[in-house]
Amino acid sequence: MAIDPRSGYSPATKTFHSLRPAVAFPPVSQPLSITAYAVSLLPNRLPSHPAFIDASNSVSLSYPNLVSQIHSLASSLHSHLGISEGHVAFILCPSCLEIPVLYLALLSLGAIITPANPASTPSELSRLIDVAVPTHFFATSSSSSKLPRHVTPILIDSHEFRSFLESGSPLSDPIEIRQSDPAAILFSSGTTGHVKGVLLSHRNIITETIPFISILRLQDRPHPTVHMLTAPPFHVYGVVFLIKSVVVGETTVIQTERFDPEKMIGAIERFGVTHLALSPPALLAMVRVCEQVGDRRRGLGSLEVVNCGGAPSPPVLIRRFNGLFPNVAFQQGYGLTESTGGVFRCLGLEENRRVGSCGRLAAHCEAKVVDPESGVALPPGKPGELWIRGPTIMAGYVGDSEATAAVLDSEGWLKTGDLCYIDEDGFLFVVDRLKELIKCKGYQVPPAELEQLLQEHPDITEAAVVPYPDEEAGQIPMAFIVRQSHITLSEAQVMDFINKQVAHYKKIRRVKFVNSIPRNASGKILRRDLIKLATLTLSSKL
Repeated sequence: MAIDPRSGYSPATKTFHSLRPAVAFPPVSQPLSITAYAVSLLPNRLPSHPAFIDASNSVSLSYPNLVSQIHSLASSLHSHLGISEGHVAFILCPSCLEIPVLYLALLSLGAIITPANPASTPSELSRLIDVAVPTHFFATSSSSSKLPRHVTPILIDSHEFRSFLESGSPLSDPIEIRQSDPAAILFSSGTTGHVKGVLLSHRNIITETIPFISILRLQDRPHPTVHMLTAPPFHVYGVVFLIKSVVVGETTVIQTERFDPEKMIGAIERFGVTHLALSPPALLAMVRVCEQVGDRRRGLGSLEVVNCGGAPSPPVLIRRFNGLFPNVAFQQGYGLTESTGGVFRCLGLEENRRVGSCGRLAAHCEAKVVDPESGVALPPGKPGELWIRGPTIMAGYVGDSEATAAVLDSEGWLKTGDLCYIDEDGFLFVVDRLKELIKCKGYQVPPAELEQLLQEHPDITEAAVVPYPDEEAGQIPMAFIVRQSHITLSEAQVMDFINKQVAHYKKIRRVKFVNSIPRNASGKILRRDLIKLATLTLSSKL
């Protein structure tokens, strides 16, 4: 089969293949949890540098203590609470040093981790619980009140949990886990407004993290990498990076407080951070501080790589960053919760000169670009819906075979819903979103969910929600409202009605009243027309 050495495209199969060096994976038949795999890669003499550091107070967790606590916690959870293979652990906790220990301990037992956003409202959490059907709950003293009344969570900031970390011994009879066994349920919202639980296996996470070994392995460097993670631990970005940190044996600085660019820059200086992972809004905040206060750049000499994900970064922002930090590799990638994170990445300064690109295809993946109308796979340079296939693709949506069938075909291709093209050199460019999700501060906001809530207001006849450009958030939800006749409903009343029901990133930030909502013949909202109207409104104000 002939493959173009520049793009990786095969005219015979109309498929793009990776140009990255091949990566060896453990045999599929080998019983192996992601925890066992990660710990097995650590040297017999465990690293002397910290595994994790709390950026807020500089408290650290060493590798010997990490491994000891994983074994101790797993043993305690199994013996005291009966947690074992197939149990679902719902986790409602902010970033802290206990999170990676909890994840890896549960995964070593064959339990399925199900982290949720602590900013969610009680009603939102109830919907997530209905999807995941948890058997056990973990929370903090501050977040536990949001859980249903009948739930009694294990508090990770309690004396009991601390005793679990310190008093147990490794399981005398370890649980055998297959790589195909479920490892995590991560939540993703589709355009229907229905929350979906993305089911990821141990194999998915193992194969997603393995490529980082060749990129970041410690013996290839004179000094260990120090990675700072600002992504939340319930996001696929955060989950994978926490586990990847142990796989490659690096130090990870965890931002446990609310994001503040000055504090982040201070932590980079204090801990000698070499690799920084953040979202576009956080990148913008960092760039602004460094542009306004030039001295802030001087202490960031340790930085080698900045990874930006969760949402596309505007090319103008990337250029501003490159102007400030010409010797720091800016790595943008492309991935989904359904693909266990990144499947395209930019690596090194040369690849990152392709401003606006999401990089090249990962070693373990294949891709197609398919015409949404005809279903024909397209060659390089032609935009269409991106399809991807490989060992990191999800098992499916929990309890939703219909939604699974809509995005996963019989040959294992995941239909991403994103309009993209791959150029002659194999670089991916995202043109638009076929999906209608709004990307606010890296979070997914389904318009249909907000529309359903708006329709519940007695004074609203019709409603539609679209993305509105915002420099800091990337996009914010904007509502178009048709009021009942002779009603004087105000913008503030609409926003107040919604905003007290949803998490902060889902809040309606702009409202426009219209006489009707444009729809096609089948009744579907013509969002593109509304987005154009929103853009015209923005242009007129500028």
